[in-house]
Amino acid sequence: MTSAATPVRILILGTGDMAASHVSAYQKIPGVEVVAGVDRRAGVLADFCKKFSIPHGFANLDEALAWGEFDAVSNVTPDAAHHPTTLPLLDAGKHVLCEKPLATNARDAVEMAELARARGLVGMVNLSYRNVAVLQKAARLVAQGAIGPLRHFEASYLQSWLTQPAWGDWHTESRWLWRLSTAHGSKGVLGDVGIHILDFVTFAAGSKVEGLSCRLKTFDKAEGGKIGDYVLDANDSFTLQAELENGALGTVSATRFATGHLNDLRLRLYGDRGGLEVRFEKRIEALRICEEPDLETAEWHEVAADPAPTVYERFVAAVREGAPAEPDFSHGAELQKALDTAERSHADASRFLRIGS
Repeated sequence: MTSAATPVRILILGTGDMAASHVSAYQKIPGVEVVAGVDRRAGVLADFCKKFSIPHGFANLDEALAWGEFDAVSNVTPDAAHHPTTLPLLDAGKHVLCEKPLATNARDAVEMAELARARGLVGMVNLSYRNVAVLQKAARLVAQGAIGPLRHFEASYLQSWLTQPAWGDWHTESRWLWRLSTAHGSKGVLGDVGIHILDFVTFAAGSKVEGLSCRLKTFDKAEGGKIGDYVLDANDSFTLQAELENGALGTVSATRFATGHLNDLRLRLYGDRGGLEVRFEKRIEALRICEEPDLETAEWHEVAADPAPTVYERFVAAVREGAPAEPDFSHGAELQKALDTAERSHADASRFLRIGS
């Protein structure tokens, strides 16, 4: 642990699209220095380091570890690389903020969580919607009993990039095509954004998923189901029913075919003394509550929320001060257990399965 006055030196592992967001966020935090980048693509690495004035670049993780002049790492590698790259970082005593999902299966995610715990290191998952202030406020209200014991919930993550080109042409751009192909490492919409909406639910509800049933759907999108080397077999939509450990029952869904929605999250929580509605649409936050004395008239009122610290600020605070490392690797592993169970449920004709069964 370092003191708040001691600089925190960050290494960026992987320099793809999300890496720029990590660097930009860190460079806004006083006392934090991004000291190195790692990428096997020499030209991409050189451009990245030059753009962000990063003094050191390494072709691979082994070279960076041999150098060792950093305290913490943002792991922004592809999903399948999270597990094999995070383990040596933890063994070397480095704190890690890992992009979601923590791993591509629960076994690997649990191993990462157990190693971080054993080494006494900060391990956090970049579940970026924890930065949404109204979600943080909703979680506090539920924990305070504002709506009574939670009974029911409805949650959705709505994208439409398979219906329009706002973010680019998915038919021709590899950064979108790989997300549609299991052979290229994609877990489909379930693994890509399903983890976000499951975190949205479980964080606000203050309870883990106990069991679920799931249906995945892959739609025909190209002749022969293939574009170039990309077989378009990853799931495009999912719906699931989930029961939480606190007894609440509800539905969770996500799709890339929600025409009219670019990147919107919705959550409704119902207790026996009130209801909450959380919206994050077009990057605009909104929170409403219906509570006594308005239950009989079903009147809803807007609730204000103070800005929330970013995951990058929370990560640095955890490294410096031992502040809570939320969401931590253990939570990431719990979410991965739910995702694995959803895949098994679909394969077993949408049968309801307990987590880890």
